[in-house]
Amino acid sequence: MPQLPLTRRALAAAAAGLALPASARAQQDWPRKPIRLIVAFAPGGATDVQARLVAERLGARIGQPVVVENRAGAAGIIGTEAVAHAAPDGYTLLQGTISTHAMNVPLYGSKLSYDPNKDFSPIIRITTGFNLLVVHPSVEARDVAGLIALAKRNPGKLAYGSGGNGTSTHLAAEMFKTMAGVELLHVPFRSTAPAATALTSGEIQLMFDTSVSSLPLVRDGRVRALAVTSAERAKDLPDLPAVAETVPGFEMGTWTGLYGPPGMPGPLVEKIRAATAEVMREPDLIARLATLGTVPFLAGPEEFADYQQAEIARWTKVVRDARIVMD
Repeated sequence: MPQLPLTRRALAAAAAGLALPASARAQQDWPRKPIRLIVAFAPGGATDVQARLVAERLGARIGQPVVVENRAGAAGIIGTEAVAHAAPDGYTLLQGTISTHAMNVPLYGSKLSYDPNKDFSPIIRITTGFNLLVVHPSVEARDVAGLIALAKRNPGKLAYGSGGNGTSTHLAAEMFKTMAGVELLHVPFRSTAPAATALTSGEIQLMFDTSVSSLPLVRDGRVRALAVTSAERAKDLPDLPAVAETVPGFEMGTWTGLYGPPGMPGPLVEKIRAATAEVMREPDLIARLATLGTVPFLAGPEEFADYQQAEIARWTKVVRDARIVMD
């Protein structure tokens, strides 16, 4: 077959492109404009800090800004719901979390305004992390066993803070109460920041705080860390035991991932997944995440969806065992 002149070949290619459906052309051209990355929590928290680190590098890789937009409120429901109703064109994404896509299911049940399984397109699971069990320096307990013994001698008198009812900092403590057989007083705050402030002032005695919030306080000696909530000791904190070493089976590993609105085309999902996966392998990002107590935890759409289902089942049991009811 004779070769077409360059100009004719270019015209033929253009004509073939025009013959494609508009949606297919849009997928090929993505991204043509900035992308919104919705974070369903307030600025400065663990999810927000991580999202900004990833967004900056992802934007540089794809050639368009990835702009973090905080839509906080109602345990992450407000921002999460907004993405469920967005166009599936790849220009609105969600930094989903263990709270938005696992814990909220048993906590809110039929009151939840979105279905985490049907109303989103899972793109890529990106990180896993842990919380820290921290106490005020005045608390006499020096380890988890000592804290349990202290709590049993003073049932209901030790107060723990959380970032609010239904948050990971709340459910981790409730799981600890159930598994350790202790009574603790819950003092919820609007976010982890004021709860941490209350801990440093001695208003409350302990907290299962996010590593982003608590690690600087531990380093400054303002609170004392007793353990990590991951199943095993953290690589970067080898001298700090896991709660599970004293309370077998205890594990509270946080996680995040990227979601899009429902109905995103497979090729577009793959394009975003591949770009994000490359970003998550950058050594400088891995090092920065380590200082926040998180590490890459990559999984594609299908594996991510299966993992989410397992997490929903696990936290449903925790909520039922603790008899937590949200208004």
